[in-house]
This record gives sequence, structure tokens and C-alpha cells, in this order.
Amino acid sequence: MQQEQITTAIASDQHWLVYILECSDGTFYTGITNHLERRLRQHNSGHASRCTRSRLPVILIYQEQCADRSRALAREFAIKSLTRTGKQKLIATIT
Repeated sequence: MQQEQITTAIASDQHWLVYILECSDGTFYTGITNHLERRLRQHNSGHASRCTRSRLPVILIYQEQCADRSRALAREFAIKSLTRTGKQKLIATIT
């Protein structure tokens, strides 16, 4: 009798996102998460980042799904390397 190999899929909540927030002072914050709703709550309650804590409230203005955490980190770095104008152009691609 031949045995079948069984592969398991990663749970759907394990996808990673890179996101951009706009802070109350107009600055942008870029981060990654695998649970966007929770992370937004953390940001707006002042428990996520020192950078956003003093710039509340924040609003989500961009999100991009990534295949895994490693790719999300690489994409986050690439976005953080953009100028403000570059980030605005990226954000404009979704509207």
C-alpha cells in the first residue's frame, strides 16, 4: 500500500501585510503585521509604536499583502526608503 504525503496549508491568519498609516500631524508610518485590525487598535490606543503614540489618531491609508514575513520585512524596508513623494505615489495607486 502506498502512503500519501500530506501537506498542511498555513492558516489564513498567517498572511503578512505591509501597511502605511497617516498620523494626525500628516506624517506616514510604515509597518508590517499578520493581524491588521489588532495592530490598528494597538496603534490608536498608544501601545504599538513610540512614533505613532504622540501622533494619534492614525488612519490606514495603504496595505499590501505579502507571501510571508520575510517578504513583508523586505517590502517595508523598500517603502521606508522612499521619499514622501514616492510614498504618496504608491498610495495613489490604490485610489
